[in-house]
Amino acid sequence: MFVIGEDVAKLGGVFGTTVGMADEFGAARVIDTPISETGFIGIATGAAMAGMRPIVEIAFVDFIGVCFNQIYNFAAKTHYMSGGQFKVPLTFMIGYGGGYNDAAQHSQTLFATLAHVPGIRVVTPADAYDAKGLMHTCLRDDNVTVWMVHKRLWGLGWLGFPLPKALATVPEHDYTIPFGQSRIWREGTDVTIVGLGLTVHNALTAADQLAAEGISAEVLDLRSVVPLDRDGVFKSVAKTGRLVVADEDYLSFGVTSEVLAVIAERDPSVLKAPAVRVAYPDVPVPFSRPMEEFCLPNVERIVAAARTTMTRGKR
Repeated sequence: MFVIGEDVAKLGGVFGTTVGMADEFGAARVIDTPISETGFIGIATGAAMAGMRPIVEIAFVDFIGVCFNQIYNFAAKTHYMSGGQFKVPLTFMIGYGGGYNDAAQHSQTLFATLAHVPGIRVVTPADAYDAKGLMHTCLRDDNVTVWMVHKRLWGLGWLGFPLPKALATVPEHDYTIPFGQSRIWREGTDVTIVGLGLTVHNALTAADQLAAEGISAEVLDLRSVVPLDRDGVFKSVAKTGRLVVADEDYLSFGVTSEVLAVIAERDPSVLKAPAVRVAYPDVPVPFSRPMEEFCLPNVERIVAAARTTMTRGKR
């Protein structure tokens, strides 16, 4: 097992993910690279096929654009195309998300872009406990796994202070969290708010505001995009009868659509009102702070969406 990527050794990772690891494990296992994602992801893919278990850091998910051929056509498909003769136990650590005025090439989320490719598992933790548990599951998988964390949840340096609920007691011992197992952060009876990563925290704050209005919101964290916990989503919506899905990825053809499809395909009659999606509009991320804030799936938009479902459900 080794870690490879830009600034992972001397700097310890752009977001502090590998601080101290070069000193502990040495330059042969914590490897700084040039700015050449296509090159070092190709190296990692070949190493995984040869029996190693590489971990690749891509600090900003936007950078997969320059190396998608290696991910899409080689890493994701080799296990299948070789009839199982070559496994590709390759794990990506990726930062995503906006809110920092980093503009269109450093602020995207792109869950759906990666999740759409067969052979790739995509997970995103909302707190430190899940971060370790999901990472340990990724490292043990024999396929390509993508471990993604919103930059706001790291809370390092220019990222600002971490969100209180993102902090958690993390055991020293090994533990895993299974793929495809959602988590209920807050029980509710009137509306289900489905989120992942940062939108879980926005949903929790929204639920507090809604409670003051007499609306009981259940907050469900998907945790993993691939595989998706369809049973967990349906069970929660069947209980509450209303659904809001919040995601920082683009609105069209994304996670929000897939969650709504779960209800539409299984039994739309469980809905007391039409579901509402809160996602990033289909535009490049603006550099302007007011314009970016307007686009983000923030607390105010989630609260408004929940109110809408309650109003539509009345006769």
